[in-house]
Amino acid sequence: MKIGSSAALALVLGLGVALAGCGKMNEVRAMKAFKDGNKLYAGSDWRQAAAKYEEVIQHDPNDAINSCGASPGCAYFYLANSYDNMYRPTRKGEAANDGYLDKAIANYKLASEKITNDPKMRTLALQYLVAAYGPDKMNDPTQAEPVVKAMIELEPNEPTNYFVLADIYADSGEYELAEQTYLKAKEVRPNDPAVYMQLAGFYNSQGDFDKTIAAVSERTRVEPNNPEAFQTLATYYWDKAYRDFRLTDVQKKDYVLQGIQAVDKAISIKGDYMEAVAYKNLLLRLQANLEKDPVKQKELLREADQLRDKATELRKQKAAGTQ
Repeated sequence: MKIGSSAALALVLGLGVALAGCGKMNEVRAMKAFKDGNKLYAGSDWRQAAAKYEEVIQHDPNDAINSCGASPGCAYFYLANSYDNMYRPTRKGEAANDGYLDKAIANYKLASEKITNDPKMRTLALQYLVAAYGPDKMNDPTQAEPVVKAMIELEPNEPTNYFVLADIYADSGEYELAEQTYLKAKEVRPNDPAVYMQLAGFYNSQGDFDKTIAAVSERTRVEPNNPEAFQTLATYYWDKAYRDFRLTDVQKKDYVLQGIQAVDKAISIKGDYMEAVAYKNLLLRLQANLEKDPVKQKELLREADQLRDKATELRKQKAAGTQ
């Protein structure tokens, strides 16, 4: 039967109204499910929260409804994180348990793709995705590497992303790539003290004392008025002189004197710096052990005792809240 033009128009309009009404109803349902899911999520009821976030996506399969407010697509993140929290590393190998991690990874990926106007939320999804590939979960660094590289593309001047990538390389035995990545972080944030401490930690793990000291020393250049920077430098010198039995007495004494120089700088910046005072005591005792002149040795030990007592008093003041 042929339908007249007027009747056809009326039918189209009627269908449009019906579809609009259906869309509005789905929007209401999706937003209610998201609100309910958030309450369950806040109460750590991950299983029920996941069910509600699945409901959000069911009512909004194309992510056309902005149920999350400022971050369209964030329902996928909360769904992923709910499944992530349901996963138990101690039950790895059990199909149901492993399925939670698979669902978490799949939805973290969707969140990172669908959240387009909220860089912080998108980065958070990527960070959790990297963690899901970590040693206590999926244990697949090859999958984590491209995710971290995507994070670097999003925030090329954020050094923590370079640290994560460098750790992935180091854990895989790719030490040259790890060093290059740490140095790239230094290149993009040359005045960030955290960069130098990360670099120092890497070199220290490789047993490269000279490069470790160089990195920690660079931090003191970046933070010339931070006593903790100089105190940290002193601890590296003390640790080397105290623990490395391969050193000659001449080498030990050189490291001890450089440590004392660093700790003196820390104390000059902050006279009541208890940790620095305590470490100078330790450094002076090392110096005394290396001293051949008994008179000089006695003087060093007397000064060390005074510093030990001062450190004890400062510790008491700190505990009492009077410092």
